[in-house]
Amino acid sequence: MDFRIFTEPQQGATYSDLLRVARTAQDAGYDAFFRSDHYLAMGQADGLPGPTDAWTTLAALGRETERIRLGTLVTSATFRLPGPLAVAVAQADEMSGGRIELGLGTGWFEGEHTAYGIPFPPLGTRFGMLTEQLEILTGMWGTAPGERFSHHGTHYTVADSPCLPRPVQQPGPPVIVGGMGKRRTPALAARFAAEFNVPFSPPDAVAAQFERVRGACRETGRDPAELTYSIAQMLCLGRDDAEVARRANAVGRDVEDVRASCLAGTPGEVVDQLGRWREETGAGRIYLQILDLADLAHLEDFAEQVLPQL
Repeated sequence: MDFRIFTEPQQGATYSDLLRVARTAQDAGYDAFFRSDHYLAMGQADGLPGPTDAWTTLAALGRETERIRLGTLVTSATFRLPGPLAVAVAQADEMSGGRIELGLGTGWFEGEHTAYGIPFPPLGTRFGMLTEQLEILTGMWGTAPGERFSHHGTHYTVADSPCLPRPVQQPGPPVIVGGMGKRRTPALAARFAAEFNVPFSPPDAVAAQFERVRGACRETGRDPAELTYSIAQMLCLGRDDAEVARRANAVGRDVEDVRASCLAGTPGEVVDQLGRWREETGAGRIYLQILDLADLAHLEDFAEQVLPQL
């Protein structure tokens, strides 16, 4: 099981804040630093000083880190046209020396679309856009040097593209698909994904969704073991109950709710919870959602007090 740090910068963070977290994650031995791709704060957060663009951030972090992998959970298909997205991701991959991963989804937060002038079509349309974007991205990245790529779909047309620039990773950066859709989402994962992620759901629901993905793989003739199966959970670790409560309160959460629904508690308690997650779901990767980006000790405490016990 490997562990990745997952941040929500739309809640209020500068690039410098994210750089500090990414470097701390790298120094502490985590596998990756990921961020959400949102333009508007959620809940009671004021979001100051304002959003940072996900792919601008990741490209810059690629130049200022050396080892950890970098990616999004998840970029919305509504935010960017597939051709320019392919260029941005490929360039970030080159800038990082081949450490980029792309999580891509339909988008769901209508408010941020309204606030920043982004069209927000119905879910069925967004799912069609996502499907075509995955077809175009993987098609462009997989096109051999010197050859051309074309796509004629309902939502996008790509004609005679040279598919440049080429990413460092071939046939392209790993694609992450996720969510709880019972039919179309597993089918997309079987076609395109290197990893399938279920965020913020209980173990029984996660296990059932992983099995749907495995079934979709078998239906298409793909070995289900080719995929990495991952979860995302908020982390609230403390040396004692008082520190657990302090960290929950720092992000505006009730400590009892956090203990009931997140990876929360003392190091021993979190170790036990991780063991149950592994046993009940088979997840091989966990994204630790860190909401207080000023609390760098939180990352270090998990690395020092939990990882050695696993």
